[in-house]
Amino acid sequence: MHVVLESFQVGEGEVPTVLLHGFLGSGRNLRSLAMAWSEAEPQRRFLLPDLTGHGTSPALPPGADLDTLARDVHETARAQGFTGPVDWVGHSLGGRVSLAASLLFPAEVARVTLLDITPSPVPVSLMESGMVLNLLMQAPDTAPSRKEMRADLMGRGLSAGLADWLVMNLEPTPEGGVRWRFGRQALAELHGRVNQRDLWAAVERPGAKVRCIRGGRARYVPDEDLARLERAGCPVATLPEAGHFVHVEALPALLQWLLQAH
Repeated sequence: MHVVLESFQVGEGEVPTVLLHGFLGSGRNLRSLAMAWSEAEPQRRFLLPDLTGHGTSPALPPGADLDTLARDVHETARAQGFTGPVDWVGHSLGGRVSLAASLLFPAEVARVTLLDITPSPVPVSLMESGMVLNLLMQAPDTAPSRKEMRADLMGRGLSAGLADWLVMNLEPTPEGGVRWRFGRQALAELHGRVNQRDLWAAVERPGAKVRCIRGGRARYVPDEDLARLERAGCPVATLPEAGHFVHVEALPALLQWLLQAH
């Protein structure tokens, strides 16, 4: 069964580029990056989907994994007229989806750009998303208002910034309160599957075109993985002052790097 995801576009150029958000996010998380990049390179046309099970896209099917998400993005891109080799750019989970897509559709993925994520299985100890997910699973199903759900999340130890980010995933209930838009249990199951997979074949296969940028304060791309990436011909840059959310914390520097030919 083919799934077409909720998505929006930025730019009207001839170079098709898919921008993919991270776990628990949505396409609009990367809108600022897409707008700035489109202004700098008007020849590009960007597609920003909500990954399966995220935002307002269809729910995750049972047993969903990286290939499920990659196929759904690929199908959506084709439905939106993104044909030929497409650049895939992904933050965190979105980067891992992009690597999976390059293995599934090698002739249709022009290049993969990884925003602070490794091809290696991600240890649980490194996963900020796992901590956020645990708190999300403890939160109530509904609340009288967005403000009260935010207060509940912060009462469980979540920072104000992460709480603000999470409550973007609330929708109104018929009774006048708010509820989570996504299926939390399905996302919890997906989280384990996507982080356990080894994706080095996507980087080390003949003809692979991959580049990576990491946040200097993040731990998702350790030095040993950086060395292995570079041995495989994948250039890696580091933004010293940025954490995991490089597109938020260091947008000008990230954009400058994206515009360089690698």
